[in-house]
Amino acid sequence: MNANLDSASIATKGRPIDARNRALMLSMDAAQREESINVAKALGSTQRLRILDYLQTRVANVSEIAEALDMPLSTANLHINILEESGLIRSDLISASRGVQKVCARIYDMVVLQLPRTTVQFDKHVNIHMPIGAYTECHIAPTCGLATESTVIGYMDDPVSFYEPARFSAQLIWFRQGYLEYLFPYRANAESQPKSIVLSMEICSEAPNHHPDWPSDIFMEINGQPIGTWTSPGDFGGERGNLTPEWWEEWNSQYGLLKSWRVDQSGAWIDGIWLSGVTINDLNLDSQPFIRVRFGIHKDAHNVGGLNLFGRKFGNYPQDITLQIHFG
Repeated sequence: MNANLDSASIATKGRPIDARNRALMLSMDAAQREESINVAKALGSTQRLRILDYLQTRVANVSEIAEALDMPLSTANLHINILEESGLIRSDLISASRGVQKVCARIYDMVVLQLPRTTVQFDKHVNIHMPIGAYTECHIAPTCGLATESTVIGYMDDPVSFYEPARFSAQLIWFRQGYLEYLFPYRANAESQPKSIVLSMEICSEAPNHHPDWPSDIFMEINGQPIGTWTSPGDFGGERGNLTPEWWEEWNSQYGLLKSWRVDQSGAWIDGIWLSGVTINDLNLDSQPFIRVRFGIHKDAHNVGGLNLFGRKFGNYPQDITLQIHFG
């Protein structure tokens, strides 16, 4: 036997190897998948694992391996060939007293297989749909009320009704003055920063019965930042909304306008019209696990014309309050 032959001196065929513990680094990437599968198959045998264990501290010829592990010489040869083809051992033919002999050495002490991985990508945008009755805080002044798709909640013009458990089923909310506040969940994205936030809802003024010329100054705040005020032109009725249930009489408010507030890196907008210089950075979105949205009518507004808010089963648009966050 050639005393100079040992496993540390055997080439690794260009494979990545950790010299500290002779680890074979494999992955299931397309370029290395076939080789990795061959190695895994080679390791899937008790007999071949016994051979690798035997070669941990020595080099040996095929006859020595077969005798030490009590297996037929032909079986030892078969397993050694598979281990050699997979690159886990190296065999050399060296001179012996009677011809040549095949001497084997183990190359690696460890095999590390990296399973397929998919890099987690956050959605480029996140949509959150909030039922109109899921507000977390309110301050309401009559006239006011709430209705589901089938009945009024509590009593008309009674602010206490805004605390009824049935409010979560509300499809229409109206009040003269005050506000509603909602908390939308927010998950910070370490890999991507929010570029814009868009809030949309079906909304209009609140007049006795209805009135197309009834201005109301509706304010919007996000995370305590005043975004701006939109003046609703009126309260729309006399013609049934597309989704408004039959039991709700036509002389009542029937539908609103679908409005979209947007805050991005350049400022705040409503339906593409400039509102203010508040930018998305001013909202400090990463400071808390929610986005606080408040809107309503200030008691000292120029036009205290009330507010109607429509859910997905009332009015003209089948949607709740929708918050969309765009990441970039």
